[in-house]
Amino acid sequence: MLAALTLTAAACGPDGPTAPAAPPAALPKAAPTSLGDLSGWKLEDWARYVADSGFTNQVAPGYWTTARAEAARARPTPEYSLTAASPAAVQRDAPPAAVQARPQPHPYGPDSAVVGKLLMTTSQGDSVCSGTVVSDPLNPGRSNLVYTAAHCLHDGRGGGWVKNLVFVPAFNRDGRAARGKPYGDQQAAPYGRWTAVRALVSPTWLQESGVGAHDQYDYGIVRVRGESDSGRSLEETVGGSVPVWFNAPREQITSAAAFGYPVERPSDGMELQRCDSAAAPGGLSFDRARPPMYVIGCTMSGGAGGGGWFVTRDGKPNLVSVSSVGSRNPVGYLAGPSLQEQAKQAFDYFAKNVK
Repeated sequence: MLAALTLTAAACGPDGPTAPAAPPAALPKAAPTSLGDLSGWKLEDWARYVADSGFTNQVAPGYWTTARAEAARARPTPEYSLTAASPAAVQRDAPPAAVQARPQPHPYGPDSAVVGKLLMTTSQGDSVCSGTVVSDPLNPGRSNLVYTAAHCLHDGRGGGWVKNLVFVPAFNRDGRAARGKPYGDQQAAPYGRWTAVRALVSPTWLQESGVGAHDQYDYGIVRVRGESDSGRSLEETVGGSVPVWFNAPREQITSAAAFGYPVERPSDGMELQRCDSAAAPGGLSFDRARPPMYVIGCTMSGGAGGGGWFVTRDGKPNLVSVSSVGSRNPVGYLAGPSLQEQAKQAFDYFAKNVK
């Protein structure tokens, strides 16, 4: 069933982010009738959108204790069945065969250290999502950018931004942290905690709500700063980053590996997990005019939302999607957006102009 992994791909937080003091920012006047097509946007349209969207984030020193982070919960989400009769507007392939999630072996090497937990506070309490360190074209080797799902950052129309947002790369890298047993920051956050200083979500996401067409644009970008203030970038600290493959030809995506930190049963949020789909992803669309989502079999639960999907390109991992919607019943699957032109425009603007 399509559980919108809102605010944590299969999970993010309890029941939604803090409500804003005012309605969400309207799209610039240059926006076309279709919220999925922003090809007419100019530099000033993106600048106004980012300014009007109103992201702010302050995290009090010591807020994210190990106990508080461990207690962060997955958010209950609506569901959509892939097997039952579906609305005529929805186009989908046959449900994929379930792929069992498995833990990534410890210690996490540079290839998996790029994946981490996003911790945040919503109006209902503390929540968790997943995210990936992605390459910054303007700062090769020194990226401070994290790619995730829009639902991990903002609740969509009528909602607001999450608070106390931090990224913990390679959480529990060495496997020495265990739920219910005392452990320190070095075990939980071997590369430290990184505070979000700027963020952007799809303009389409900000203006729509519920499970549906806006999930086809469920992407978000965060710029972070290290709490230790060491002067080293996030990429230098974890030992690498993953480029985002925008506008990837669908026929070239013949398999995918999805990563994340699921917190719902049977998982407990302490282990980085992955699903390796040897089959080409299927398709799912709520709006035929928008890029269809990728669908793979995967049993990861809430908390995996926003985690990256990797494919091998020229011998190296590339990110092609993030976990957005999913279910474990009756068949375990995940769906993620296809990162086409709108996502590329947003990323290019953010990387170049939002510091």
